[in-house]
Amino acid sequence: MDLGIIGYGGVGKAFLKLLIEKEQYLISKGITLKIIFILKSNCGVYNPEGIDLKDLAEFSEEKSDLASYPVGGFDRVNLDHLLDNSDIDILVELTPTNIHTGEPALTHMKIALAKGIHVVTANKGPILLAYHELTELAEEKGVQLCIGCTTGGALPTINGGLIDLAGATITSIEGLLNGTTNFILKEMEEKELSYEEALKIAQRQGIAETDPSLDVDGWDTATKLLILTNVLMKTDEKLEDIKVEGISQITLEDIKKANIEGKKYKLIGKTVKTEEKIEIGVKLEKLDKNHPLYNVDGKNKGVKYTSDSLGDLTIIGGASGVIPAAASILRDIIILHRGYKILT
Repeated sequence: MDLGIIGYGGVGKAFLKLLIEKEQYLISKGITLKIIFILKSNCGVYNPEGIDLKDLAEFSEEKSDLASYPVGGFDRVNLDHLLDNSDIDILVELTPTNIHTGEPALTHMKIALAKGIHVVTANKGPILLAYHELTELAEEKGVQLCIGCTTGGALPTINGGLIDLAGATITSIEGLLNGTTNFILKEMEEKELSYEEALKIAQRQGIAETDPSLDVDGWDTATKLLILTNVLMKTDEKLEDIKVEGISQITLEDIKKANIEGKKYKLIGKTVKTEEKIEIGVKLEKLDKNHPLYNVDGKNKGVKYTSDSLGDLTIIGGASGVIPAAASILRDIIILHRGYKILT
């Protein structure tokens, strides 16, 4: 399968590294992946014979300007023109997320799908804002839109809901979907730290951003929950429909009181759908030891589905980071190679 990659930041570089490390494994499974182009916003590399990944990875350690790469580097980016060459099967879209407009990723995906090219993405923005439009386009062109990385990275939330609960109606989704907030709460609990102290540790370790608001104010969880809700429950909810609370107001005293009760605080996103209405929200909850997400600690995540005929399904794990995110992109590509259909 021939791939084009757009977006060469942390996840893009991790994906390249993963392909190098997994080369022999992939060959043993009969999977040959060839990267035809890699694009950044203002430069890229194109080689119709396939880019030498090891050589490019070594080059990227020293230089960020792909235009100066000696084999196929260029400085005029035109995705539409590149896709007209009809030499890739899959576009891997890894540009930064914009939850307000979905751009530029939304346009990239529309162009690729319209040309009959599968899309695999880690980008939440377009899926949040235009999932149904994109799936309609993909179905019309007979290709797949794979979004397994958008709602928990390595945690198979989307695929678990679509594949393992096929034939059942999902009536509730309960997710611990943000590794950063989970890490902060665990640090507070274990080391008896204030929220501010635990946040600084997360930032020093690269787990939290310099501006952590999307994570700690609950919006990352809300975004992932909304995608899960719209994809798995076939709804068309909007971000403004969700009541969102974060963790920044929690105190060490709150944590200690919960511990005395045998409970833990977790930032939980929850959707409950009945015939009459749908309720969707994000807030701190105290979970007791019987709850399946109680022991999901550190950077790990988890989701619990309740269905009408297949009962409950809980998926736990999927640590945060660029390597797990890259691995989930590779997972979706392997699913495509095997001929599985996410969209039917």
